[in-house]
Amino acid sequence: MSSVAEEINHDVKITKTILLNTGSVEQKREEIRDYLHKTFQLEEQLYSTLKHDEAFYLRPESLRHPLVFYYGHTATFFINKLSLASLIQRRVNPRFESIFAVGVDEMSWDDLNEANYDWPIISEVQTYRQTVLTLIDSLISTLPLELPITWESPFWPILMGIEHQRIHIETSSAIIRQMPLEHLQQHSTWNVCPHVGEAPSNELLNVESGRIKLGKDKNHKTYGWDNEYGEKVVDIEEFSASKYLVSNAEFLSFIKDNGYHQKRFWTEEGWNWVQYKKPEHPLFWIQKDDRYLLRTLLEEQEMPWNWPAEVNYLEAKAFCNWLSEKKGKPIRLPTEEQWQHLHQLHNIPDQPEWEQAPGNINLEHWASACPVDHFAFGEFHDLIGNAWQWTETPISGFDGFEVHPLYDDFSTPTFDTQHNLIKGGCWISTGNEATKHARYAFRRHFYQHAGFRYVESTQPMEKPSAMYETDTAVSQYCHFHYGPTYFDVKDLSAHCVQLCLEQLQDKPTTRALDLGCAVGRASFELAQHFDAVTGIDFSARFIRIAHQMQQKGKIHYELIEEGEIVSYHEQTLEHIGLSNNRDNIEFFQGDATNLKPQFTNYDLVLAINLIDRLRTPAVFLNDIRHRINVGGLLAIASPYTWLEEFTPKENWLGGIRKDGEPYSTLEGLKDHLGEHFKLVNDPTDVPFVIRDTSRKFQHSFSQLSIWQRTVGGQ
Repeated sequence: MSSVAEEINHDVKITKTILLNTGSVEQKREEIRDYLHKTFQLEEQLYSTLKHDEAFYLRPESLRHPLVFYYGHTATFFINKLSLASLIQRRVNPRFESIFAVGVDEMSWDDLNEANYDWPIISEVQTYRQTVLTLIDSLISTLPLELPITWESPFWPILMGIEHQRIHIETSSAIIRQMPLEHLQQHSTWNVCPHVGEAPSNELLNVESGRIKLGKDKNHKTYGWDNEYGEKVVDIEEFSASKYLVSNAEFLSFIKDNGYHQKRFWTEEGWNWVQYKKPEHPLFWIQKDDRYLLRTLLEEQEMPWNWPAEVNYLEAKAFCNWLSEKKGKPIRLPTEEQWQHLHQLHNIPDQPEWEQAPGNINLEHWASACPVDHFAFGEFHDLIGNAWQWTETPISGFDGFEVHPLYDDFSTPTFDTQHNLIKGGCWISTGNEATKHARYAFRRHFYQHAGFRYVESTQPMEKPSAMYETDTAVSQYCHFHYGPTYFDVKDLSAHCVQLCLEQLQDKPTTRALDLGCAVGRASFELAQHFDAVTGIDFSARFIRIAHQMQQKGKIHYELIEEGEIVSYHEQTLEHIGLSNNRDNIEFFQGDATNLKPQFTNYDLVLAINLIDRLRTPAVFLNDIRHRINVGGLLAIASPYTWLEEFTPKENWLGGIRKDGEPYSTLEGLKDHLGEHFKLVNDPTDVPFVIRDTSRKFQHSFSQLSIWQRTVGGQ
């Protein structure tokens, strides 16, 4: 490659996250435009390591989609968020924006069934990506911009898309690192560190006590994800921490001591993983005869023993337990607070403030790890960069945590005590990932470019708890779906299902779709009568509860009694008589106006309190007939509470004046559905009650209309 091209690659690699409060408006537009284009270019340079298009469709990581998904996903994310924010009025490619939408790979309810995907050819995805890039570029020129940029700014979803894309550059690199080499080719952007040698001897160094404050406030000068905001103040007792990250050579001692075969070193979760995966060494190690090689991004090389050992949490924890036994000391991983304290003591400049990265981070040095003694921070090394550092801390929100309305499932699905924080970034961490406030977490069996350091500490750790759901909206729906009835009003979900069943007599009951299922009550009701039930909701916060109820048969949440006084509740499926057939349900996150192709052939589609919360309800009504078998039923229950914050007025189905006369939503439904459906019931007002506090309740009515798909509804 020419030196000019190398300079371009270097410029694309070394970028910094945007400052939200500096410069003029026009300067800021150009900074964001430059950041956007460099992010797309960097992602293209990563995918250019794939030798042929067929490599995009391989699954080197069984817990994640093939790379074609991520190639399309980062562009789709922009469109879905810009659409949700009402900054664009039309989708670019509804099919792509369905199949590339949801990428919460590690959730056990994620849809990784390849039979459900008809992936497009790569040239189509490339064209789509370029169209999206051009669209965002034009928005940067035309959207109103005021400084500083805040959560409410129309530029926030653009920054959200860019930072999300940079996350996926890193996670995609971890997938590529597992792909067979015959499918890959070298690229000058991804240069491996040439420094290898013997590992230094590790030792524990004293760290003084102190007080730290975690979290940042809403007027912080850089973009942040929801879990970074809020506040937590902690007193840190004196402890000792390893001078270096654990090197490959140091981890080898654990392997040679038969560590992978001794149950006492592993947590119960870790030992179950060992029994299942049968590992003999970390994922990126390759054993050939009596020697080890290391897999880097695009090649295999002789083991660099002085580089950090990249492992999952379970392996890191087992090593600490092994070392603790060897030393007779309380050795473990650091907590998030201890990592932050160590960082704070060394006054490390934060990206984007540094002139040059003080560690192996932000792609400013190599496209691989490097020796653990290469970057010093006082006596310690690699306090940031080189490899992410596993902590003992399961991620949760700080005091004051709130979800961003455009991305309500960024953090909350991980607040389950099953996802541990990684801190400090690695060689390919860029943008927000390379800042000190970054908080990312993975399931403990997952691999990233992550290693660890260990500490000797007697300070008690907080016990993780996901016992009670505290999100007010989610808790309210938990009680609405599974709590007691009030004022002799039946449960809305159960009542609607009952009325649907009355119309289904002598009709097939094979498959049902609960659309806008929220936390799942109607899905469990339907499962008592149908062979297979699909529950879909736009909110991952709701789907998480539905899935928890399915898996455990119970949920816990807190409710507001008055003011700051709360009460604690448990609800079970057994208590309401719905514990049978729950395995017949599949829950998915999805958009009712842009469903994936596999959601079809239903005998009943039930949509409770959904249509007046859709941005384009007519799109839903026009599409849904393709999902229902001839003779099958569509049941729509709604209080018809049309609000412009959810549905632009021009998209309301009714509740308007048409040609000067009142035009009801029922009339609108008849006009939209009449060609393909016939109304089979007398529309019924079904009451429901939602509890706000112990003395405040909402008493409302949904009108239930039931429509049968006719033979002509093709």
